[in-house]
Amino acid sequence: MSLAIVIMAAGKGTRMKSALPKVLHEANGKPLVAYVIEKSQALDPDKIVLIIGHQAELVRAATAGFPFDYALQEPQLGTGHAIMQAEPFLKDFSGEIIILSGDAPLFTGRTLRELIDFHRSRQAVATVLTAEMDDPTGYGRIIRSDAGEEVLRIVEQKDATEEEKAVTEINSGVYVFNANELFSALHGITNKNAQGEYYLTDVFGICFGKGKKVCAFKVADANEIRGINTPEQLREAELLLQGEKYC
Repeated sequence: MSLAIVIMAAGKGTRMKSALPKVLHEANGKPLVAYVIEKSQALDPDKIVLIIGHQAELVRAATAGFPFDYALQEPQLGTGHAIMQAEPFLKDFSGEIIILSGDAPLFTGRTLRELIDFHRSRQAVATVLTAEMDDPTGYGRIIRSDAGEEVLRIVEQKDATEEEKAVTEINSGVYVFNANELFSALHGITNKNAQGEYYLTDVFGICFGKGKKVCAFKVADANEIRGINTPEQLREAELLLQGEKYC
């Protein structure tokens, strides 16, 4: 099965308290997005698409040595809208697409390979990488079926009921999709939510509603799915990246 990777790197990262795009902040002398790109290349994909937006030329210049396509998201209207910008670069692609965040450098190649294997073994059309969090505040919640394996929907914090907020399994922002199913479902999402954005996560509910198999694969080490949103989180990630575990 052919494989493509889409890396989201268009956001501002306002909580970093810096004009520099979040994905260009450095950990141990290397931009965050460079870690994600290098781990993506290790999977030997057929294609990589980098989605850029905020200060796009800075991100393009910092990543100019890598062989991939750039998709411009302007304005930034949510994660679903971001992936829509990658569609023209993948219009003839019919394999599997992994979606990653350019500000999450700690996932391992092993975890990504296990995620792909799980997705294929379950014959799913969409699979989300998840983790358990003692304090899931701020993360999207995974709402599973009664049987447990399939995902009914992914609910963002601002749209969650009190019952849904009590769920401790959270969305990592890492996904595997069958390409045709992804783009078909994306055309059906709306921005009728608390943030007025187009959520990529709505694809799971749409696919489930059509009777398609959508699953979740839980990673044992929640550190792997850490995103970097603040200077404090950057310092913590930098320490973790100094070891071999998260290479």
